[in-house]
Amino acid sequence: MCIVLRMDLGMSTGKLIAQAAHAAVGASDLGKKENHKAWRNWRDKGAKKVSLEAESLKELKELQSKAVDLDIVNIIIQDAGHTEVPTGTITALGLGPDKSDLLDKVTGSLPLI
Repeated sequence: MCIVLRMDLGMSTGKLIAQAAHAAVGASDLGKKENHKAWRNWRDKGAKKVSLEAESLKELKELQSKAVDLDIVNIIIQDAGHTEVPTGTITALGLGPDKSDLLDKVTGSLPLI
């Protein structure tokens, strides 16, 4: 599983962690429904998660488009707007769970957080 967070929003460390958690839970729930075999394999092998940086909303949407083209389960996270960013702000993208080599086709060039 890959979690991609928007770094251009200036979110605090705590906010980034919360958004990453939303992306991880959302992607896991969706993956369990839409690609159960990959989800079970991921879970049984330790449920690996990698957190990565996106520079902008444009980059995040481009990554999501690549994921759709490759049939990778994905979820966009929009914030409720109670604390640091306005309601509906897209903060993160959850990808997978799926095979690492497939996820790398979408996220391989991104820096780790």
